[in-house]
Amino acid sequence: MLLYPGMTALDLVGPQAVLAGIAGGGLHLVARTAGRVASDTGLALVAEESFETCPRDLDVLFVPGGDGTPAQMRDADTLAFLRDRGARAGWITSVCTGSLILGAAGLLRGYRATSHWCVRDQVLPRLGAIPVEARVVFDRNRVTAAGISAGLDFALALSARLAGADAAHTSQLVAEYAPAPPFDAGTPAAAGPAITARARAILGPLIAGSEAAAAAMAARP
Repeated sequence: MLLYPGMTALDLVGPQAVLAGIAGGGLHLVARTAGRVASDTGLALVAEESFETCPRDLDVLFVPGGDGTPAQMRDADTLAFLRDRGARAGWITSVCTGSLILGAAGLLRGYRATSHWCVRDQVLPRLGAIPVEARVVFDRNRVTAAGISAGLDFALALSARLAGADAAHTSQLVAEYAPAPPFDAGTPAAAGPAITARARAILGPLIAGSEAAAAAMAARP
């Protein structure tokens, strides 16, 4: 599981809580250098492994999203790490705008994928992916999830593939994951134009940065 400055902690923490139960101690938190990594709200997580010490052969390669996504889309070392481990990984996965980082590494070209709604349809195609409006999208060994809260859906769906439906059902019950949100405003269609406009304003820097990073890649010879 990749950590980087400006990631969204919940993108990673939700899936980590579910997948740790079936990983048998083999779940690695990895960053450019081992140590403390600050999320986009200031909450810090700790990477136990660096790019150099991370195992070369992985069952699952996972990338979270967050405000730091545009910088990672341009980061040569991060993209090289993902290409290298992705060449041998059993599953290549992401939550939220983590799919844009996978796309920037060339790992979603020709694959159906999703991302946060604010960038899914505009940016994924520039990276060679086929955007899909869904909470979790499986395409061969690629698994991508929509924004932030979809990380739990992703982790449970992947757990079922890795360890069977009973293991996934047990994890869901242990987490008491029985969503009943107090409001129906989790998609632009449900939230309506006014709330969507407010959300877009908050997400504006992420949208602009991701679009600029994708455009810069497209402009390369």
